[in-house]
Amino acid sequence: MISKGNLKYIRSLQIKKYRGQHQAFTVEGEKSVTELLHSDFEIEAVYATEKFLQKHTALLKKGFAVEQVTEDELSKAGSLETNNAALAVAKMKPAQSFQWNEQELVLALDEVRDPGNLGTIIRIADWYGLTSIILSETSADFYNQKVINATMGSFTRITPHYVNLAEFLGARPKDFPVYGAALQGQNVHKLSLAPRGVLIMGNEAHGIRPEIMNLVTQPIKIPGRGGAESLNVGTATAILLDNFFRNI
Repeated sequence: MISKGNLKYIRSLQIKKYRGQHQAFTVEGEKSVTELLHSDFEIEAVYATEKFLQKHTALLKKGFAVEQVTEDELSKAGSLETNNAALAVAKMKPAQSFQWNEQELVLALDEVRDPGNLGTIIRIADWYGLTSIILSETSADFYNQKVINATMGSFTRITPHYVNLAEFLGARPKDFPVYGAALQGQNVHKLSLAPRGVLIMGNEAHGIRPEIMNLVTQPIKIPGRGGAESLNVGTATAILLDNFFRNI
């Protein structure tokens, strides 16, 4: 049973202020909690159903608190309407400085504020083997519960770096290309791209800010044939990343 004090603490982590204060966040559902247990994140506690505990006994012998609870308790403590497996509380990792590698593709997000979109993009980045993601200071919080849920565990393999994007781009290696998703860009299907440089994806409604677009050396676009005004930023990120990795 989750005590009243622990329930209050878990629920408080839904709010960014308290996540920052405690440097902790919550992870929900069997897939995400299992990925967390396999990761190097520091875990405070795991609250799980009897079925989950029996299935993952070996992973739960790591020195953190483990409590058997009901599905109803998990639903009341977390954000998911139904959770028949587990909820975990983990510590945030300390911020790390980004290390440039001239042979890598870097994904940068400029004011991507929707948590669901950010979570989807983190999962896409993980699919293509990226290990870091650059975020402008006003992008959604990496540890937001909706972000964590949408990653389906990929948050354990992606390191976030919140930066002043203009300064970050100014510090890139010499001759390192900067690609930016823009409706006025070149048709990405007509370019021969290699996974090297920086790919910038912009805000859901307004795209890349003008001051950041001025630093883009190669605007690119996804050609459309129908009547839709634009693509969801997560979908667009997947299409563009696929073009960068298509020939390797």
